[in-house]
Amino acid sequence: MTTPFDDKLHEECGVFGVFGHEDAGALTALGLHALQHRGQEAAGIVTFDGTQFISERHVGLVGDIFGKEGHTQNLRGANAIGHVRYSTTGGSIVRNVQPMFADLTGGGLAIAHNGNLTNARILRRDLVREGAIFQSTSDTEAIIHLAARSHYEFVVEKLIDALKRVEGAYSLVALTSKKLIGVRDSYGVRPLVLGKLDDAWILSSETCALDIIGAEFVRDIEPGEMVVITVDGIESLHPFPPKPRRFCVFEYVYFARPDSVVEGKNVYEVRKRIGMELAREAPANADIVIPIPDSGVPAALGYSAASGLPFELGIIRNHYVGRTFIEPSDRIRHLGVKLKHNANREELQGKRIVLVDDSIVRGTTSQKIVEMVRDAGAAEVHFRIASPPTTHSCFYGVDTPNKEDLLAHKLDLEGMRNFIKADSLAFVSIGGLYRAVGEAKRNAGLPQFCDACFSGDYPIEPADTSEFRRQLSLLSEPV
Repeated sequence: MTTPFDDKLHEECGVFGVFGHEDAGALTALGLHALQHRGQEAAGIVTFDGTQFISERHVGLVGDIFGKEGHTQNLRGANAIGHVRYSTTGGSIVRNVQPMFADLTGGGLAIAHNGNLTNARILRRDLVREGAIFQSTSDTEAIIHLAARSHYEFVVEKLIDALKRVEGAYSLVALTSKKLIGVRDSYGVRPLVLGKLDDAWILSSETCALDIIGAEFVRDIEPGEMVVITVDGIESLHPFPPKPRRFCVFEYVYFARPDSVVEGKNVYEVRKRIGMELAREAPANADIVIPIPDSGVPAALGYSAASGLPFELGIIRNHYVGRTFIEPSDRIRHLGVKLKHNANREELQGKRIVLVDDSIVRGTTSQKIVEMVRDAGAAEVHFRIASPPTTHSCFYGVDTPNKEDLLAHKLDLEGMRNFIKADSLAFVSIGGLYRAVGEAKRNAGLPQFCDACFSGDYPIEPADTSEFRRQLSLLSEPV
């Protein structure tokens, strides 16, 4: 459940893989630690030690899980894959924690998946009718069942056959007894990169995880590409029909870590440029620029640079707050936002401030922060958002409220301003966002990114629109 002081969109998963290193399990744990921002509720690692697959999957943070004596030490072998997971509608129970593993006729297969399959319910229904017995409520398991039923002989062929039946957005890593495999969907919605550490190959959701282990970034895995890594080297396959590239633009706005390089662009620099575009589009008659930490900091620096207004830390974040909190009364629940953010009164008193954040989702946290800075003495509060209004739900691997719960879907700009009680409110335009990323808005009539959460332009249509309602619906526990 999302807490009252955690009103953000959340990336659902991060994946990592190592092939050909004697410390593959420990390196994977380090890689997952760097990807912790992509999932904070559970983590798992599967290794192959030359004779058997070894699995450690647990609920909790990476450091708590793999910092324990025994968990990492058990993960013997030179090849490994790992996964961090975030869920909201489903319980964080071990049976849903990835990587998932199964013995197929062609050998063992472990899979870790970032994304969401838009035809997963239909696939699951058909597989159950055919006699499949599911052990989890995750859509990733459908891929394993499809591979198990494939009539192809070898595991790579089985996996390709399975992925040809799925629809949606995915980047996944898979491990067999002899291979590490990485795949991106044909639209390239979710990220996946290739790296190298000495003679070992690395796959990761982001480059920041390569940095933590001292690996070299080699390249992005291309949309629709499958890389198959063995002791003989790396093979690149393109078994899926090409599609227009539609990488998730929200990776630049919020999801990716600022020190990552995503699709050839430094995330921190892109976020600063978004702030500069925002300052040009929506100037404010104010004294200082204040970020809502941590996600609003780069954009606020850009806004400050472009506007000439000084940048100050007027809100201090407590980094030691978990996602759950016992709230015994309405009064304590109302104070929840102060567990994560607190006003720096000396910087705010009597000032006309520009508050900069990455997005507004439900608006509840924004409302409380405006109230908090006013109580600290701010004379005026001008809210500036480093993304366009979030008007639609995401169905491609991002935790998003139902469309009806999104503030920008329910209210116009003036209505939102009244709701959060700001003196003014403005969002960067979708054109400004594209300019900041360094791309034109349209290329041959098509967006170059997936911006469906802002535009409602979904690149991947569902097989059954009645099933295409709620992100992570498969993770809901049966009643």
